[in-house]
Amino acid sequence: MWQLHQFPLCPFSRKLRLVMAEKSVAYELVRENPWEGRDAFWQLNPAGRTPVLHDAARGVTLCDSQAICEFLEETVERNPMISGGARQRAEIRRLVALFDENFYTDVTEPALHEKMKKRIILRQPPDGQVLRNMGRMLHGHLDYIDWLVDTRQWLAGPQLSLADLTCAAHLSVVDYLGGIDWRGHEQARDWYMVMKSRPSFRPLLSEKMDGLPPPREYASLDL
Repeated sequence: MWQLHQFPLCPFSRKLRLVMAEKSVAYELVRENPWEGRDAFWQLNPAGRTPVLHDAARGVTLCDSQAICEFLEETVERNPMISGGARQRAEIRRLVALFDENFYTDVTEPALHEKMKKRIILRQPPDGQVLRNMGRMLHGHLDYIDWLVDTRQWLAGPQLSLADLTCAAHLSVVDYLGGIDWRGHEQARDWYMVMKSRPSFRPLLSEKMDGLPPPREYASLDL
């Protein structure tokens, strides 16, 4: 069976967990705290980043969330997440990159650093200026998600895709950390509620980190 080496608040791990759940791929979770730098984990992935998908019996180790998602897309026929014609697949991949790169840099990464790493590891208070700037960047991204929801059935087109799962994974981390102000973003909020209602999302909503509980509304399906 696959072992998924992951960190609960890693958005790339969450993205992969959503994909595997949507495709009904069985796996067991292996917790990796990124600040520990375990030698055994570095041997699996020299980059030292989660997620890593490993099957010791088959001698297979896969690294990088997008590479793993592409592997699953090519090897598991159920519920394709990168589908349609060439232009449609390109649009899905464009949005995945937007959320994994731009949204992560602008919002997810500073939220994790200020609200998780500083609290649990560094024992420091968050920087208010960084959080305010993150909030401004978040509103810009939510404006774009609003537009996507207004003009399409799902973020990348007529079907649920990897773009939706990727965006929801990042939003779920920021949501866990209590960093989303949905005012003025009803379209994005309603789409996110639909994503949270999917069975693939339930394991994420039920998990809590010791010493860092989510806000009460995190697991709610009615904001």
